[in-house]
This record gives sequence, C-alpha cells and structure tokens, in this order.
Amino acid sequence: MLVILILRETMPVIKKPVLLIIAILISQFTYAQHLFKGKVIDNVTRQPVEYATVSSTIPGKSTTTDGSGNFQLSLPVDTATLSISFIGYSTKQLKAISRSDILVQISRGNIDLDEVRISPNLNNASFHTLSDLDLSLRPVNSSQDLMRLVPGLFIAQHMGGGKAEQIFIRGFDADHGTDLNISVDGLPVNMVSHIHGQGYADLHFLIPETVSTYDFGKGPYYTDKGDFTTAGYLNYMTKDALNKSMVSLEAGQFNTFRIAGVIDLLNDKAKQKGTNAYIAGEYNYTDGPFDLAEHYKRFNLFGKFTTMLNVDNRLSVSASTFSTAWRAWGEIPERAVAAGTTAVDDNGDPYKVSAAIPTIGRFAAIDSAQGGRSTRTNALVKLVTDLKNNLILENQLYYTNYTFLLHVNSTFFADDAVNGDEKQQYEARDMFGYNGKLIRHSYIGNFLLNSSLGLSTRFDRTYATAYSDVTQQYQFLDDISRGDIRQNNTGIYLDETLQNGKWLLNAGTRLDYFNFGFHDTTKTSVIVSPKINIEYTANRAVQFYLKAGKGFHSNNAIAVIGNNGLQTLPAAYGVDAGLNWKPVPHLYINAALWYLYLQQEFIYTDDGDIAPGGKTRRQGIDLSARYEITKWLFADLNVNLAKSRLIDSAKNTGYLPLAPTFTSTGGIVFKFNNGINGGLSYRYMHSRPGNNTNTLVADGYYVTDLKLNYTQKRYELGLSIENLLNTKWNEFEAERVSRLKNEAAPVDQMSFTPGTPFFAKLRVAIFF
Repeated sequence: MLVILILRETMPVIKKPVLLIIAILISQFTYAQHLFKGKVIDNVTRQPVEYATVSSTIPGKSTTTDGSGNFQLSLPVDTATLSISFIGYSTKQLKAISRSDILVQISRGNIDLDEVRISPNLNNASFHTLSDLDLSLRPVNSSQDLMRLVPGLFIAQHMGGGKAEQIFIRGFDADHGTDLNISVDGLPVNMVSHIHGQGYADLHFLIPETVSTYDFGKGPYYTDKGDFTTAGYLNYMTKDALNKSMVSLEAGQFNTFRIAGVIDLLNDKAKQKGTNAYIAGEYNYTDGPFDLAEHYKRFNLFGKFTTMLNVDNRLSVSASTFSTAWRAWGEIPERAVAAGTTAVDDNGDPYKVSAAIPTIGRFAAIDSAQGGRSTRTNALVKLVTDLKNNLILENQLYYTNYTFLLHVNSTFFADDAVNGDEKQQYEARDMFGYNGKLIRHSYIGNFLLNSSLGLSTRFDRTYATAYSDVTQQYQFLDDISRGDIRQNNTGIYLDETLQNGKWLLNAGTRLDYFNFGFHDTTKTSVIVSPKINIEYTANRAVQFYLKAGKGFHSNNAIAVIGNNGLQTLPAAYGVDAGLNWKPVPHLYINAALWYLYLQQEFIYTDDGDIAPGGKTRRQGIDLSARYEITKWLFADLNVNLAKSRLIDSAKNTGYLPLAPTFTSTGGIVFKFNNGINGGLSYRYMHSRPGNNTNTLVADGYYVTDLKLNYTQKRYELGLSIENLLNTKWNEFEAERVSRLKNEAAPVDQMSFTPGTPFFAKLRVAIFF
C-alpha cells in the first residue's frame, strides 16, 4: 500500500523508461516460486548449526542458516536437490519437496576448504568463514589465543597477566577496548566508565574449552552492535552441548601450571530430547619469566544448561565466576637497562644518561608494589521463541557483579620525589541488562527479506570508584577522583536485508540513548547510527561488497560530567570495499580497502584523565588467505596495512602514538590421520610512532610459536612453545615522562615491557 501511494504521488514526474523498469521489477514479485524451509542441526549434539550453506543446482540460488539453524530457499521448481555444507562437517545432499519442513542432520568430518561456498548471505558471514577455519585448525588454551585468531588483532600486557590486554587493530591503539565491542553470548565484556580506561574488556573469565565459535566484523557497519563499535566487534559463543567430557593438566617453565575440565552432566537420552548441561573450570598459576615472581593465579568456573521447553521455545541458562590476583613487573624506561644512552630531559633537550644510574636487567621490576586483583560473576538467561509465520523472538537477561583493584606506577618519582608516583585504582560494580530481538524471514516473489527489530538496555552502577595517590606501602595520600557512577544505555535498531539472485542489500539504523551520572550530576545524550551494506556475488568464486556506516564510542562518565572539552558520544564514519574470492577450490581470500574518520580520539593519560585527541582519519588494506595445500597441510596469511593521522595537524606531527602501521600473522597447520597435529605460526608488528612527532619509536618484533599434539580418541599429549627462536622483543612500549630514584629531573623516553622469552609447556588431556 505504501508503494502504491508513493507511485501515485510521484507519477506525474516519472518518465516512461523509469515506469518500464518499475514494471519489470514488480513483475519479478509475481513470478511463480516454491519455498523450501528447514533446519540444520549437529547429528550428535542436536544443536542448530549457524551459517551452514544451503544451495541448489540452480545458479545463484543459495542461502545460509540463521542462529537457530533455520533456512528458507525460494526456487522455481517444487522438487530440488539441496546441498548442505559447513566447515568441519561432511557435505550432505538430499532430495527436498517445497512447503514441507526439512530437518537436516550433518556430521563432523575433515576440514575441507572445498566445502566453503561463496554465496549471497548476511554481511558478516564472510568473516565467520575465517573464524570457523581458524578455530577448527589452530588449538587454543587461553583467552589470549582466542583473541589472536582475529586477523589483524594484536594484544599486549604491560601491568601483569591479570589485567585486560592492550588491543591493537586497524590502526588503533584501542587501549583495553575503547574501539572494539567485545561480548560473550551477547553479554557485554567492555566496562563503561571503568577506572582504568573506557571500554575496559577483561576476557579472562572465558574458558577456551567452552567456546564453540566466534564472530567478528571490522568497522562500524553492524546495526545490532552499539557502543565501542568503531574499529569493529568481537563476539564469542559458548557451546550449548559437549561432544565429550575432558580433563587436562599443563605444566611448563617459570613455575607454570594449569588444570582444566569440561564435564557433561546429562546422558544421550536427555540430549535426544534437546536438553544439555555441563560445567567447566580451570585454575592457572605462573611466576612468569621476571626477576620479581608474578605469583599470578586465576580461578574460573562456568556452567550452562539448555533445553527445549516445547517445540517452539528454547531456553538457555548460564553462569560463571572468575577471580584473579597477581604482582606486576610494570614498565621499564629504556635508559634503565642501557646506561650511557641518549635521553631527553623535561625541557625536551637531549642528554647522556649518567653512568651513576645503576642498570638493571630487562626482566627486572623497578616498583615491586605494583599488582592487583579482580573478580567477575555473570548470569545469563536466554529464551528463543518460534512465533510461527516466519517470526523468531529472542529475549535475554544478564547480570554481572565485578570488582577491580590495581596498583600502578609508570613514572616512578616524576611527580612526587619523596613518596613516589604509586596510584591505586578501585571499583566495585553491578551491571544488568536486556537484549531483545524480533526476526522475520519472508519471501516476496524472488526477493528474500530478512528483518530484525532489536532493543537493548544496560545499567551500570559503581560504588566508591576511586583513583588515588598512595605510597609503595599502600598508605593513602589523596584522591584524584572518587565517587559513584550511574550509567544507562538504551538502544533500539531496525535492520533489513533484501536478497535477489546475485544481489544483497542490507540497510539499518540504530538509536542510542545515554544517561551519565557522577556524584549528584547527570547528563543525557542521543546518537543515531545508520548503516548500509551491498554485496554482489558474480559467481560461486567471486563476491564483491561495499559497506558504509556510522558508529561511536562513549566517553567516561567522569569526563562527561566534568565537561573538560570532550565530546560525549563522538561518532565514527567508515567505508569498506572488499571481495571474497576462491580462485581455486582450496584457496579462500578476503581483501578490503577501508577508511575511517573519528570526530574525536580519546587518549587516556597517566594522571587518570581522558584527554581529547582531536579528529582523526585512518585508511588501510586488509588481506587474509587460507589455503589447503593437501588434505593434511594448511597455510594461512594475514597482512594489514594502516595509516593513522590526526587531522589538521602541523607538518611532521599528527602521528597517533602506538597505532599499528603494518602487521602480519600466518603459519602452517598439519593434521595427520594417525593423530599427529599442530602448527608453526608467526606474528609480526612493524615499528610504529611512539609519540605524535615520530621522534620516539615503539620497536617492532617478529615472534614464532610452535604447537605439537598427538590426539587419540581417549587422550591427547601436547607440547607448546612460545617464542621458539628466543627472540628478544618488547611486548609493549609507550612514551612516559618518568624519573628514576637517582635522577635529578624527569625524562621523556619510551618505557617497555619485555616479551616472553623461549617458553615451553607440556599438556596431557583425557577424554571421556
């Protein structure tokens, strides 16, 4: 009716050729079609398989399954042969009749890149292909391993292993998550208005053995992703059911050990009825390679229960708890390990470091009082309801209780020559929220229309959030800031995906409302974020896409209320032009040219403030390739180039400190039928600016890792070696104005945290 009214009003100004085109398009809707509907599940766990490709012998006629494993395919025939394929599963073909519900059970098989199909699909499915390949091929046993699977994503630690990792991606030093939206099963990992940094995302509560898959997307192009989605998003999905139970024990150098277990709680009879339950736990301990033993310990516990309440309702309940404590080795000024070198004093003048300053080793600690502890407890309930008439309703509630305490000192005696510059950061937090989504799949003639209407709301409450000066004996001196934070973010979005033949058009928009509160002051803000994505699948070997959209990252509530020149919700505008390509059956390539503009860059300083960094632009090239050399040998390569600059900066300035310029990861993976498997991998970070004039440099590095396993039905033996070549490298570097105890004045210089040397670890696992 709306289309008819629009045509009626505009008819006088539409010329005959345009009317002819409209008539042809409308005629497409009335072309006789037959609808094939079904669901794809794992034949062992009985759980739905998302992103499985369902194709027919008719060119251009294919689709992918949704999160519930459902699919719809419109064909000009009433009987067809359908092919169902997914990475790590054996391809299945079956005869199907239209208008009848099809239940397809697929079984696990060998990894075969020939199973990867290029077809019109939702705009993030191409990245999902990469994630499934990498997770299937590369063994992981930590949340750090999981994050490094994302092409172009690098992480670093600089204040002990218990703190959230520093994240580098797409020309961003994203701090601990300011520009990357991270979630687990829809639960937000990023902490808004965190005392250590905006968007702080500590993923250590995730047990890697519980992860079934992960999903990522680069850029601000995804309607269901809100705050912090500027460089992109990353979401991990935990298993709904287990293929088998497992207990493992690991032990390695530096007094390192880990015990982990994943235990199935129900029998096969319950699984056949769609009910599953399991628990998982792990305990980690290490002293690390440092002169000051880290005494890092972490305990994780996780449980999940899923069941079909009836034929139309699927319930999932999960809970987890996590606690960690550690001593931190911190950062070391370059001059502290290289007496006689040139540094810069607080006036910017070069001078020779005095030989009177004692040198220390690379793995020493200058301030032994650094370290921290943290806890996080999560609870999630999700109900997926089939409302019939191609309507799916998802409802999710979540709750998190969180605590954080950190003692940090990166400048030593630069500010306080008597007591030192020790800082204490503390917060306790409750976070609770809701995610809801109504999904409809429908056909209008030849056009497949996928519609999503979503609503999310999140409340954060912190208690006695404090940033304080303390002594090295933890005696309180004064507060830099202290108070309770109250913050709410409610977002609503509409997303439409229209597919016809080789073309796919996705358009959507979201509206986010924020309420910031600190002490007795509140402030509200609203932002609208439109997105549009276009795909053209030329054939089964080549697909082109164009993405454009607006995203944002929120500011810290303390800075918002303080109104110190920072925007509340600075926007990011991006565009990607890329392709997915299979030049030969066993080679998959994803490549993209991209551009991103930010209204305001956030810089988190050592004194606890967030400083406005001005407008920035980034542009770059991403390339990922996966190649099956033989049935047992695979190769992967990721290359990422980025140029990041402050806009309107003076000549020879405007560099963004620590922003990656050239990174690459890759390696080979082998899987023999006799159970021997493993791989050799590398990661390379090119040298990058250490300050905005590029007069200080963060050194690059190249590190190689090795993993070997012998896997049998009932057990697995493994050896992993980090830094196989024992490379001398710096995991983290940053510009610091610091002063050592024997220095007369502060010095502006790069400080670093050394990377792990050769580190070997053995593992034994029992399956049952």
